[in-house]
Amino acid sequence: MPSDQPHSAPGASGIGIVNPLEYPDWDQSVGSLPGAGFFHGRAWARVLHETYGYRPVYFVRNEAGRPQALLPLMEVRSWLTGRRGVALPFTDACEPLAADADAARQLREAAYQYGTGQGWKYLETCGGRHFLGETPASTVFYGHQLDLRGGEAALQGRFDGAVRRAIKKAGQQDGLKIDFSRDAAGMDSFYRLLCLTRKRHGLPPQPARFFDNIQRHVLAGGHGWTVLATHGDRPVAGAVYFHAGKKALYKYGASDDDFQHLRANQLVMWQAIRRYAAEGYDLLDFGRTSLTNEGLRRYKLNWGTTEQTVEYFRYDLRQRAYLPAKDGASGWHSQVFRRLPIPVLRAAGALLYPHMG
Repeated sequence: MPSDQPHSAPGASGIGIVNPLEYPDWDQSVGSLPGAGFFHGRAWARVLHETYGYRPVYFVRNEAGRPQALLPLMEVRSWLTGRRGVALPFTDACEPLAADADAARQLREAAYQYGTGQGWKYLETCGGRHFLGETPASTVFYGHQLDLRGGEAALQGRFDGAVRRAIKKAGQQDGLKIDFSRDAAGMDSFYRLLCLTRKRHGLPPQPARFFDNIQRHVLAGGHGWTVLATHGDRPVAGAVYFHAGKKALYKYGASDDDFQHLRANQLVMWQAIRRYAAEGYDLLDFGRTSLTNEGLRRYKLNWGTTEQTVEYFRYDLRQRAYLPAKDGASGWHSQVFRRLPIPVLRAAGALLYPHMG
């Protein structure tokens, strides 16, 4: 295989390495594979590449000129954290797509061979437990999904009573309005809320250019929404959603804690659920949740979701073994970040995130 610039025409037979950004019809080709979702598509690859400089290294198995299996990877090159392959950075779930265990094994072995030649420390994938047998997971999270079918009454019937009361209270607030947007102004308002929320959680925000690229490549392309709650003229809560096929994804949420009493977060979620259900989507994925974050887990369960586990597998290419990895969502650093002003947190995020993929 080529040592630095992987490239293989997606119509070729056998296993090749492709960059989806070079193929305008990538989404149509890959979208036909069972299990394909938003994160397998071209828009998300462009966001990661343009924001952080990660290089797409997508392993594809073709038969009769059509893709039959896919292992999407980004090569992360960092002087701080090393070189590695990740499927995919900052992504809740992006399972390998394969019809059987043999196809999945061939893709993994090709990736191991390539990564070894590139000096990767490890290869990290998400999902694919049915291909890996008793292989131990490196990290485990909760996942939650809401069935959007059956109408509004059935949906609300599955909500916890506290959720229904919060939605009702928010709907009675004078001056509280919900807007769906795909423009840069809506994303800028959301990002300001996100900075407040990340500080509250003791984490630096992602770089502003990350959300700029989401707006340009995902939302403007019709693959998602920014949903904002405003009180008067002031944004008080918001969320970013992606969608592909029949599945929507709740990716980011944020709020101004000074307006928590309005229950605007619940109204944002409810209006997004209503819209996606009305437009014929089957599922809303609530994203991953750390096993230690019982509050967030309970919040998602209260919406009537079903709970699964989301498993990550990290294969150390030097030790030739699957090794455990730490969920770094919390720790001593959270106390430090909570004390820093937002401009300093933004600078820290811009510096650190490229190394964290």
